[in-house]
Amino acid sequence: MRFSISNRIENNLKLIVLHDLKLKTEVAILPELGASLHAFRISSKSGPLNIVDNYQSAEEAEKILDRSYKSSKLSPFTCRIANGKYRFANRDLEFHKKFPDGSAIHGLLFNKIFLVAEQISGEDRAAVRLSYVYERDDPAYPFDYRCEISYSLEPENRLTLQTLIFNLGESEIPIADGWHPYFSLGSKIDDCELQFSAGSMLEFDGHLIPTGNLYDYNLFRDSTQIGQINLDNCFLPSLHNESPLCRLYNPSNGIELLFYTDGSYPFLQIFTPDSRQSIAIENLSGAPDCFNNGMGLVLLAPNSSKTFSVIYQVRINEKANLL
Repeated sequence: MRFSISNRIENNLKLIVLHDLKLKTEVAILPELGASLHAFRISSKSGPLNIVDNYQSAEEAEKILDRSYKSSKLSPFTCRIANGKYRFANRDLEFHKKFPDGSAIHGLLFNKIFLVAEQISGEDRAAVRLSYVYERDDPAYPFDYRCEISYSLEPENRLTLQTLIFNLGESEIPIADGWHPYFSLGSKIDDCELQFSAGSMLEFDGHLIPTGNLYDYNLFRDSTQIGQINLDNCFLPSLHNESPLCRLYNPSNGIELLFYTDGSYPFLQIFTPDSRQSIAIENLSGAPDCFNNGMGLVLLAPNSSKTFSVIYQVRINEKANLL
């Protein structure tokens, strides 16, 4: 059987691992840390390479999870809510836990314990479905919903991440969904190339909240070395049928990471940390502060669901100049 699933503990982190035995690819997931992606490990010419910037131990995750949010599921809102406040169904609501800049940030599920609902392995894939039922855990989001996250490792180093949100309540609820992964392709991001076609970029204020203005943006229309460019911006990329939404490429080892989406994530947030060791490429269904500005906000009817999908695919250019 080509694909399999295992469980293991590394540095006190409890992992579910999806295996492609043919390509020796591994995908590791942390059910007890918001069902986050811990590793996407491929076989490169220089040996195994994890392209996900992760936590080295459970102790490190406990210490910095609520500041770094590596690979976190963003739900029920993405990025920031200005001043942690919004109004919905004639109610003024405010989150008490806020980031140092005063914003509510990155949703409510990033540290929740997800339960395994299903596991599948065979000749065509290894997949796991994880589930968490949110029951008005935070007074600022007084709604009931279920979040199901499915990871599917498939041939050609394709990893499909699918999120299903089901409204368990009796009234309409506001929802946005996204991911917050950091990627590293074996060297500093300065040496890597980035490519995506964005018709426009959202203007932010000093707290990374959209002002309502859009700017034309095409710096990375063609594959461009990141160099010293700093990014902490949200874009509206152009979708072209089955073409990748975004491409990250390391010319020194030929490794490229391709992002595909079906349109359920129309926003692309990109962040370059000061360390320059990895880059956050975040697929979002709604813009930052969409609970207030409405950009991409989903209003989910009672007893209905919405699915969001993104695919990460790793390829290696055999003709690249190796380190």
